Amino acid sequence: MRIYLTVIDDTPEAEIALRFAARRAVKTGGAVEILALVEPQEFIAFGGVQATIEEDARLAAESLVARAAGTLIEESGLRPAITVRQGDGPKIIRELIAANREIAALVLGAAADGPPGPLVAHFAGEVGALPVPLMIIPGSLDRDAIDRLS
Repeated sequence: MRIYLTVIDDTPEAEIALRFAARRAVKTGGAVEILALVEPQEFIAFGGVQATIEEDARLAAESLVARAAGTLIEESGLRPAITVRQGDGPKIIRELIAANREIAALVLGAAADGPPGPLVAHFAGEVGALPVPLMIIPGSLDRDAIDRLS
């Protein structure tokens, strides 16, 4: 099965990338995997405080991905695979792609204004070394454009 891997966060471009990935999956008989990344927290000398901060960040990421999955199910009928990981985003994405040969593309959204975002900038610079295509969805696209292009 063809799986479109997309990364969700609280930016509009992430929602656009998810919509594009879902539309492609529906049209190709594929699936979507949603990845939520939890940034590593700076070291705090008091372990209990650090653990609480890390748990709060993880819960926020899980809530975000649950909302995104709910929207995806509601709009497309697809039940996505959900992954929440803490650590270096590019490294985690490479590990997921290496571990699952069914991942057919990495779908990322670029910001409508300003720099494209750290993951887009990173992977666009290494696209020749990726084992799957990189689909960069412009953040300026509206729903109709996404539906037409996907």
